[in-house]
Amino acid sequence: MRKIIAATFLSLDGIMQAPGGPEEDPAGGFQFGGWTFHYWDDAMGAVMGEAFSKPFDLLLGRKTYDIFAAHWPYQENDPIAESFNAVTKYVATHRPDSLSWQNTQPLGDDAVATLRKLKQEDGPDLLIQGSSELIQTLLANDLIDEISLLIFPLVLGKGKRMFGNGTMPSALKLTRSQTSSTGVIMATYERGGEIKVGSFAPETLSDAEIERRKNLK
Repeated sequence: MRKIIAATFLSLDGIMQAPGGPEEDPAGGFQFGGWTFHYWDDAMGAVMGEAFSKPFDLLLGRKTYDIFAAHWPYQENDPIAESFNAVTKYVATHRPDSLSWQNTQPLGDDAVATLRKLKQEDGPDLLIQGSSELIQTLLANDLIDEISLLIFPLVLGKGKRMFGNGTMPSALKLTRSQTSSTGVIMATYERGGEIKVGSFAPETLSDAEIERRKNLK
C-alpha cells in the first residue's frame, strides 16, 4: 500500500500560502510571499534532502503543478529537478489536456476515488507539495497518512491555511522532531487514532460550577 504524505511549510498560525516568493501565489492580496527565505539553514536542507532521497511520486493541486511545471523542467544540474522531472505527477485538475510536464497524469473527475485506489496499489508514496486546496479535500476525506511540517517562527495573520473548517478531527502521533538554527521546528506526524477526551473536573462540583454549567445551556 502507498501512503499519502503532506510535506508543508507552515507559519505558527497555520498559513501555508506562497512560502517561496512574492509571485508564487498573491491570491487574496497576500503580501508576504517568500516568508520562508531568511530562515533556511543546513539542517533544513538535510531534512528536505532526506525526504526526496526516498522513492516517491508527486501529488499536486493544479496551481502548484503550474508553478512547478514552469520551473523544474528548466533547471539544469539540480538533483531535485532531476527527481521531480522523472517521477509521476498526479494532478487534481479540470483541464487535463493542458498538462504538458513529462510523466503527468490527471486524477480524473473523482480525485478522491482515484486516490483511494492508488493507495491500495504497490508503488512509491504520494508526496504532496504545496497544494492547499487539494489538502483541504484530502483532510476532509481522511486520506492523509503522514504530515511533515516545517513550522516557522512567525505569524502571518491571513492567507491560505492548511487545516480548514472541513478537516476531519483525528489524533496524531509525533514520530520525529528537531529544530533548525533559525528556530524552525521540523516535525513529522502519523495517524494516532481517534481523539480521546477526559476531564480535570473534581468529582464534587461547587455550587458556583453547577451554576456556571447551567448558564452554558
